[in-house]
Amino acid sequence: MNDYGGKYFAGKTNRKKGAYSGINYYDLLLLIAVEFIGLLAVTKLVPVYLIFAVGIAILTCVLLICLLTGDFRKKVRFVIGIVLGSLFIVLLVVGNLFVLNTYNTLTRISGVNTKTSQIGIYVLKNDAAQTIEDAKDYTFGTLSSLDKKNTQEAVKQIQTLLGQPVKQQSADGVTKLVDSLMDGSCGVIILNHAYLPILSEMEGYTDIENKIRELDILDVNTVIEEQTKDTNVSQKQDAKNIICLYISGIDTRGGEIINTRSDVNIIATINTDTKQMLLVSTPRDYFVPLSISNGVPDKLTHAGIYGIDVSMDTLGMLYDISLDKYFRVNFAGFIKIIDALGGIDIDSDAVFTASTDQEYSFTKGMNHMNGAAALAYSRERYAFQEGDRARGRHQMQVISAVIQKAMSSEMLSHYTEVLNGIEGCFDTNFSYDRMAELVRQQLEDGGSWNIVSYSVDGTGDTRQPYSMSANAYVMIPDQTTVDEAKALMQQVVDGEVIDLNK
Repeated sequence: MNDYGGKYFAGKTNRKKGAYSGINYYDLLLLIAVEFIGLLAVTKLVPVYLIFAVGIAILTCVLLICLLTGDFRKKVRFVIGIVLGSLFIVLLVVGNLFVLNTYNTLTRISGVNTKTSQIGIYVLKNDAAQTIEDAKDYTFGTLSSLDKKNTQEAVKQIQTLLGQPVKQQSADGVTKLVDSLMDGSCGVIILNHAYLPILSEMEGYTDIENKIRELDILDVNTVIEEQTKDTNVSQKQDAKNIICLYISGIDTRGGEIINTRSDVNIIATINTDTKQMLLVSTPRDYFVPLSISNGVPDKLTHAGIYGIDVSMDTLGMLYDISLDKYFRVNFAGFIKIIDALGGIDIDSDAVFTASTDQEYSFTKGMNHMNGAAALAYSRERYAFQEGDRARGRHQMQVISAVIQKAMSSEMLSHYTEVLNGIEGCFDTNFSYDRMAELVRQQLEDGGSWNIVSYSVDGTGDTRQPYSMSANAYVMIPDQTTVDEAKALMQQVVDGEVIDLNK
């Protein structure tokens, strides 16, 4: 009796333990599954019907695993359930991390409404001062009109740091400001770091960076204010399916996203319904009035010194469009993204060699390029008689190749690497919600895109730009090509299919 009773109660205990184990495992699975489904919904990256379908599939799997693990006594079925459940948990955890990483990355690069200028504090190379504090009794040279707001903000920061006002002496041009440092009338100058490459291009100042020394760099942050503009472009541009986007490529040390010259100036006009994308490249040396220069022409590339908003407003004036969305990339990020994608394939129309830190040779026809090679390909201009116009075409080729590969199934195998490459080297004022909406639309509609490129043209000349104190090479716009670019943009807005080969 005692033996039988012991076996009976032992059996009941085992059954209870088995059931309890199954319920715990079910609870864990259910928790992780619900978390994954909830995360998909919160991020807004996946269409509702897909979330519903995924949710049904996941919950079905959870139920199946629960049935397999519900009875400890059926050991084979229980072990199979545990193994399948463990694999399922791993997949769900990886999925959670995958979605969360996507959300966090897009959140960090999106919705940027500030611009950062780096203002340098410079003394002569052999000056005794090593810090701003050491130069507190010096006369500080400043620009009187160019970059006035940033200069004034830098002066405020310096005076706050020193706890006292500083003696100032103004100059009405960059070269005059530097000259005041050289002749000793100023002991230190305050100058936007982005002006140094411009100075280096001027006769008599090519070695300027060997003659001065940086005491410090101050970050000046300014809110980018959206402006409402009247244009001649169809009001359809304001439609939800139309995106007018400024793509800017900058080259800064350390991969920072700061105000500096923009070497890539491309307007992407996008119709998400017809899947048409028009890329219009404007040469960096295009001689046009900046939005802040009171009608005085400057090189387009110099607009970037004053902020991404000035570049957009300047291009908006040129093409008579409302341009208030941007996507900006540092060349350092350019390399990382292409490498993360496993390289890109470009059809070159010529044989040439490009030099950056090393030489890259390209053949006529298809060339597979890693990030560094693609950067060299897109930056080379001296190998071509057309110069900057050829470079503009190559830049659009590279951008098109990146877009096409990013939209292909290959993207999935490189997804994590691409996300890691994006952060810190890209920014945009697109809101997260708008980007998520575009992702959902692409997942819903699928299909390939028709990407067309066009470059405006001009005539080389020598003029004095707004941001320079001497004459320099510029490109006078060819209005016929500008008008053609306007017409092509309007065709995309109107839903027409663009074919430049007609």
